[in-house]
Amino acid sequence: MSTIAANLQAVEATIQAACEAANRPRSTVQLLAVSKTFPAEAVLEAIEAGQRAFGENYVQEGVDKIAAVAKARPDLMLEWHFIGPIQSNKTRPIATSFQWVHTVERLKIAQRLSEQRPAELGPLDICLQVNISGEATKSGVKPEELEGLAKAVVQLPNLRLRGLMAIPEPQADPALQRAPFARLRALAQDLIKAGIHLDTLSMGMSGDLQSAVLEGATIVRIGSAIFGARHYE
Repeated sequence: MSTIAANLQAVEATIQAACEAANRPRSTVQLLAVSKTFPAEAVLEAIEAGQRAFGENYVQEGVDKIAAVAKARPDLMLEWHFIGPIQSNKTRPIATSFQWVHTVERLKIAQRLSEQRPAELGPLDICLQVNISGEATKSGVKPEELEGLAKAVVQLPNLRLRGLMAIPEPQADPALQRAPFARLRALAQDLIKAGIHLDTLSMGMSGDLQSAVLEGATIVRIGSAIFGARHYE
């Protein structure tokens, strides 16, 4: 068994245990393998181990990798999620190459994604990124501005608003990890009460996966626990 396959197995066991602790079916949590900075070969290795959904943070790297993987495995339907910051001049390749975008924080970006999404691909699934910890250096819409943004995004024709995403401030204590995830879940529930249909909470990474699942995560974004330590150029 390859290292990536073994790592996927270990992450799967962790998700399974977290779901049992939360009294949730395993099927309610999707594992998104975050393959940023790793080559297409690593993705192909994960595919061999059964993984089908991948997350990318950098537009050109992601687009190139999607093409390389599709060339190597044209028989497979994979799900590609964009989970990095979005610049206005990079919306077109995101709209044409990915099925999901987790990091919409401004209406202008959402409008460009909707305008540039090819109709034949169907709606682009969207999560709104919330700055849940209020960090000055973090991306995301402020919680008090979330409902207005959500109501505007649901009007856009080529987008489908699915839920919320957050990257809380890192904490070692599980109780401190859970608090921002609970806040994000409460914000989603407020939007649902306001008449906006949501079914997704994208939250939890390698270091806080269990806490996120306990608070209702439906997508966990796991990179280093699958692919190993990242090497940035």
